[in-house]
Amino acid sequence: MKRYPPLKKAPSKILVIAMQFLGDVLLATPVIHSLRQAYPDAQIDVLVYKNTGAMLEGNPDISHIIGTPNRPNRTEFLGLVRQIFRQYELAVATQTGDRPFLYTLLASSFRVAAVPQKALKGWWKRFFVHRWVEFDNQETHTVLQHLKLLDLIDVPPLPVLVAPQQSDNQGLFEKFPFLTQDTGFVVLHPHPQWTYKQWTIEGWVAIAHYLHSLGLTVVLSSGPAQQELDYVVSIQQQLSDNTINLAGQVSLAQLAIIIDKAKLYIGPDTGITHLAAATQTPVIALFGPTNPVKWAPWPFGYQQRTNPFNKIGTQTVNNVTLVQGSGDCVPCHLEGCDRHRGSRSQCLDNIPVSTIQPLILAALN
Repeated sequence: MKRYPPLKKAPSKILVIAMQFLGDVLLATPVIHSLRQAYPDAQIDVLVYKNTGAMLEGNPDISHIIGTPNRPNRTEFLGLVRQIFRQYELAVATQTGDRPFLYTLLASSFRVAAVPQKALKGWWKRFFVHRWVEFDNQETHTVLQHLKLLDLIDVPPLPVLVAPQQSDNQGLFEKFPFLTQDTGFVVLHPHPQWTYKQWTIEGWVAIAHYLHSLGLTVVLSSGPAQQELDYVVSIQQQLSDNTINLAGQVSLAQLAIIIDKAKLYIGPDTGITHLAAATQTPVIALFGPTNPVKWAPWPFGYQQRTNPFNKIGTQTVNNVTLVQGSGDCVPCHLEGCDRHRGSRSQCLDNIPVSTIQPLILAALN
């Protein structure tokens, strides 16, 4: 890759734009962390969608979190423009979308960004930023893709995910005594945002029964959306009393603490699984049509600038075991067998419990 010189002057105000889903925001934290280490005295603000800002709660690398609605109205858009217009000496866009690109133009006179490949729509954006890197959606992990932005300004890349955190955890331990029990617990997060990433309810119930047979408490988690709450209840109703349902009851920072105290976390291809991987807790991630090279959870302590996971197969790297559904089409990179987000994915539906049980034992030992 072309070597770029460092900035002539250390920027005192930096804006990082990461306007995607929860997991994507977490995967952008290595860029923020690297910038903080390079410019310890700078004001580093991050622009995100309002519904993802919780992923950055308590992040010590960030000065201010700027939240914008997913679909801002005219008043909200103009308010954001007034807030960021030419307020920064450096603007960094981690993705190629039109809105992040526009906000870099507005925020700073010096801009670095990921841009589409020349063959794709939007390739022209490279003419409006000072330094750019082409976005690779197939063969480069998202964390590594983001870190390429740092090469553009000669900032040493640090592939460290920073989980959300809160300063006072005493109330959490008082509210949930299971956090200090000697028997230990396992967190199951069964509901991803999209149906095509779901495993089966029957599979989750069987795994919970297996964990109970090992003498472990099962903790169920989910977001606050009603469909997620209902999904978790449908699992809980088939389990014994040695099950705790935390669905919709804790913040992301609190959930990060709970997962960090767990003996194991099991979840699908979702933002919370990325969050779990950022702790030192062993993680079992269930993947179907999604490309693991690009979107596998980033293992804790993984420092290499090579993709941690291959495209095919069940694999373990550091604290993350990725279980991939089988099939000649896996990973198809598509949204389920019917090609939409509400579709089922046969490769996931057919993952047997018997495949996961020995991985649980290995992770616990």
